[in-house]
Amino acid sequence: MAFVKSGWLLRQSTILKRWKKNWFDLWSDGHLIYYDDQTRQSIEDKVHMPVDCINIRIGPECRDIQPPDGKPKDCLLQIVCRDGKTISLCAESADDCLAWKLTLQDSRTNTQAYGYGSYGGAYPMGTQVVYAANGHAYAVPYQYPYAGLYGQQPTNQVIIRERYRDSDSDLALGMLAGAATGMALGSLFWVF
Repeated sequence: MAFVKSGWLLRQSTILKRWKKNWFDLWSDGHLIYYDDQTRQSIEDKVHMPVDCINIRIGPECRDIQPPDGKPKDCLLQIVCRDGKTISLCAESADDCLAWKLTLQDSRTNTQAYGYGSYGGAYPMGTQVVYAANGHAYAVPYQYPYAGLYGQQPTNQVIIRERYRDSDSDLALGMLAGAATGMALGSLFWVF
């Protein structure tokens, strides 16, 4: 695996809202990892862009955030994650911010994400799992390996999987409730 992009960015802390300088590495597999410094010895956090990220905002699109002293709003970058977390960043310049956005956007859409289904196996190559707000996979875009006529690029197809209700647990609870009702009625009739 190789780095796609690396460099310093200012990151706003979540609690105190202070700006802190962190070293960021974006890997070719889509993981964005940030560290305390360039030695990469202490990982602060990581985000898997194809799975965790739902939006990337820059400049005026960034909400409820003020840039650090001496920086214009055009240097701001926000990564909005599926779990509700928002990572607020500030680049050295507006051009550097745009370069980070384009690279992160590319890693988000062009990186293969691997997931696991309820059947216990990995999804096929090219699969990207789409998650609902509650964290469950509900659709799987699958890129078919057939290149089509005239060597065209394959298109993404979306396969919608309906959620299956776990009827075994409903059946067990129904049987338990039936047995309890039967015992209660049996003891009631035994008295008469």
